Amino acid sequence: MSVSTRSNSIIGGIDAQRVAKLRATEAEIFRKARPKSQARTGNGIAGYFDGVPMHWMTDWPTPFPILVDSATRATITDIDGNRLDDFCLGDTGSMFGHSPAPVARAIRKQAGRGLTYMLPSEDALAVGTLLQELFGLPYWQIATTATDANRFALRVARAVTGRDKILVFNGCYHGSVDETMVRIKDGKPINRPGLAGEFRDLTQRAKIVEFNDLPALEAALKAKDVACVITEPVLTNSCMVLPEPGFHEALRRLTRETGTLLLIDETHTISTGRGGYTGTRGLEPDLFVLGKPVAGGVPASIWGMSEETASRYAAYNHAKEPGYSGMGTTLSANPLQFATMRATLEQVMTAENYAHMERLADKLAKGLAAAIERNRLPWHVMRVGARVEFICAPGPLSNGAEAEGAHVPELEAAVHVALVNRGVLIAPFHNMMLVSPVTTASQVKRLIAAFADVAAKLAA
Repeated sequence: MSVSTRSNSIIGGIDAQRVAKLRATEAEIFRKARPKSQARTGNGIAGYFDGVPMHWMTDWPTPFPILVDSATRATITDIDGNRLDDFCLGDTGSMFGHSPAPVARAIRKQAGRGLTYMLPSEDALAVGTLLQELFGLPYWQIATTATDANRFALRVARAVTGRDKILVFNGCYHGSVDETMVRIKDGKPINRPGLAGEFRDLTQRAKIVEFNDLPALEAALKAKDVACVITEPVLTNSCMVLPEPGFHEALRRLTRETGTLLLIDETHTISTGRGGYTGTRGLEPDLFVLGKPVAGGVPASIWGMSEETASRYAAYNHAKEPGYSGMGTTLSANPLQFATMRATLEQVMTAENYAHMERLADKLAKGLAAAIERNRLPWHVMRVGARVEFICAPGPLSNGAEAEGAHVPELEAAVHVALVNRGVLIAPFHNMMLVSPVTTASQVKRLIAAFADVAAKLAA
């Protein structure tokens, strides 16, 4: 697989001057359509460092942040009255649509009964069984973010194995878990570029290999000093990389042979179907993490353990010195989380909804691919269930290094703003699009048409 090379004049197969012209033109159209947003956010929002309440909001490639008035189903309306078909959906946090009716009802009901009290509610009783049934593992804990859940699960892995190292794949994303913030550069492991305030060499406790590279994985696990391999089933937070045939089977075999636990992080790949990629592909993790959409947009995450892992952890707890484990947060496992998780698991994360998502996502992927082919662009499209990405390079990609090399920020930013001006919102970090249970065929058709129009302008 060869990724297109860049020069000063060509990016993603497109003349750089044409890209710059498109972005400038579309930026002006964006400004004219949003005078109220520009007045309120164009010079930064008062009271916030860097003008935004959370610094990721500066990553949108629009000239200034869109100030949202409301979001319903799969549509966002800004304060200037512009309506956008939303395929970003909070970067997966609202994967099932904005304020699904069962979740909204659960919030209203629970709001009158207390929001947090560090004790279980009746909904907690139902959620425990639902998690077992849907994701297959017998023992669960509740956290507030996938980052927290991953941290806690890695502590368990280190506790039960007596090992301190973990293994990650180059290009991975597991929230802000420190030891996963490593990369491969020039064949050597390094701290991920851009980390703020990090003074440690994270590679001392984290091994890193390329996704799909089974010989490198086997060599890294051979010393039997790795407590846990933490991985997404599909690399998703860069240009999407699918596992090659047999990869997951070999990963599971190698981890078992070396006494290494396997943690599957499904925070993005839950788009695959009920039970996530793990359930639909029959994976067998020792630890499982899911965040973002599990409570319909309310901050919540889950992490589960296999029977064997839970038994070993119980024995460890029985033998260890008494004291604070370093795991857990006060607001985790609160009754609002349980109410909204129950509504999501029972009434939103259904087979019928996933079938709708799968059907429309397939149409979206085929429509985008047809536009790329029609305009003879050196790009490709990837899909995992309801999650679709167009990648501005030839494909498919095999690993994180190729995914990083395929990323063309200047071109992607121009396309993003152009799509916004045509009434479509996609994720700001990469070209990710999600189809929700409330996304309509008309919205998919409009996205395909908007993308085709932008592609034609770039290829002209």
